[in-house]
Amino acid sequence: MNEFELIARYFARPRLNRSGRALLGVGDDCALLAPTPGMQLAISADMLVEGRHFFADVDPRRLGHKALAVNLSDLAAMGAKPAWCTLSIALPAIDEAWVAAFCDGFFALADEHELELIGGDTTRGPLTIAVQIAGEVPPGAALRRDGGQAGDDVWVSGSLGAAAAAVMHRTGRLVLNDAKLAECLDQLDLPTPRITLGLALRGLATAALDLSDGLVGDLNHICERSRCGAQLDWPAVPVHSALAGLPEPLRQEAALAGGDDYELCFSAPAARRDVLSTLAESLGLPLTRIGRLVTGQGVSVCDAAGQLIPLTHSGFDHFAV
Repeated sequence: MNEFELIARYFARPRLNRSGRALLGVGDDCALLAPTPGMQLAISADMLVEGRHFFADVDPRRLGHKALAVNLSDLAAMGAKPAWCTLSIALPAIDEAWVAAFCDGFFALADEHELELIGGDTTRGPLTIAVQIAGEVPPGAALRRDGGQAGDDVWVSGSLGAAAAAVMHRTGRLVLNDAKLAECLDQLDLPTPRITLGLALRGLATAALDLSDGLVGDLNHICERSRCGAQLDWPAVPVHSALAGLPEPLRQEAALAGGDDYELCFSAPAARRDVLSTLAESLGLPLTRIGRLVTGQGVSVCDAAGQLIPLTHSGFDHFAV
């Protein structure tokens, strides 16, 4: 099977019939898009490299899901509705069973969000997956990182730390029992992009991002762009239940700096607490107030007694050896 046969068999799909559709998709030099009139485009790209972002023995269905989920999470963080994506993949060799399973995971999630694959590239090389994604958002409605103000609450969706605990187990830093390991691996391999939450936060959140590299490190991006600091309350941080019983330093590292959570972290005025609590109930998704934006810079974390917790880890470094 050559490159073009691979694309035709596994990546060329029926076109979606909807507003904001692609006029021309897979099979030409470029895709042609017809964005919904009056909407702005939100565009992002992520790359996953074997050995850096995923383990070599990961199930290809799960990898297909995650490759798309981490990009959808970027759209969620901007309050954008998914529309199109491209997929470029380097494969050591053409393994049809592997490719079919990868596509099953990828397209199951794409179909869930009415996302259309409109192009990409394939080649031989070390296993690398690169997705570019585009969504639509009304002018002025996008969630950005630069709108936070001192006094705003800091919120986070879901729970944190399970994906990092799975990595710690796989690398021998801790041992989880079978049940807890299964929970943590699901969080690592099958993250849920919070698209519905992102759309609902338009007009409520003052700043937002998704948690890919760790709570402290990612929240610091909001602080830098919004020119403020953040103070978090460690007892309020929603640590995943699978981490119960682990030594406190490992729980803190996993939840504060572990990464791979793909939850949304956002700021909002204190006056919107009741609205956000009601939103959490309507979505069936926990939204937890974990601290506040403050005058100054950087992110600090306090324990139950109000004492600063030394932060020995800040987040995932894509270039660390």
